Amino acid sequence: MKVAIVYYSQHHGNTKKLLDAIKELYDVKLINVVECKKEDLSNYDVIGFASGTYYSKFSEKVMDFARNNLPNKKQVFLINTYGIKGNYTKEIEQIITEKSCRLIGTYGCRGFDTFGPFKLIGGIAKGHPNESDVKGAIEFFRRIVEK
Repeated sequence: MKVAIVYYSQHHGNTKKLLDAIKELYDVKLINVVECKKEDLSNYDVIGFASGTYYSKFSEKVMDFARNNLPNKKQVFLINTYGIKGNYTKEIEQIITEKSCRLIGTYGCRGFDTFGPFKLIGGIAKGHPNESDVKGAIEFFRRIVEK
C-alpha cells in the first residue's frame, strides 16, 4: 500500500514529531507543503493531511495543497496537533468531501502552543506531543494501513 502524508509543521515541530515516528516504522512519503506546492498523488492508495492548528483550522497551506492536488475518490486520513482540544478539521473535511474522497480516520493530540496570549505565560501543553501522544499516532496509523 502506497501512503503519502502532506503536512505543515513550522513553529514547534509538534506535527512533524508524530510523522517522524510513523516514518520510522512505515514506508510513507512525507510531503512538506513549504517545500512542495504541487505533487501527483494519483498513485497513492491512501493520502494523509497533517497540520498544527492555526486560527482554529488546519494550515491554509495544507488546505490549498489539498484543493489543488488531491485526486478524486481517494481514501484520506487526518492528523492534527492543537494547544486546546476542539474540532479543527471541518474545513479540510469539506475539501475531502468536494473531491469525493472518503475520510477513513482522524487523530489529534495536544502540542506545545505559544500563539498570541499563550506566549505571555510561556505557552500551553508543554511537553506535548509526549510519548503517549506519539504512541497514539503510531497506533492510529497502524489501524489505517491494516484496514
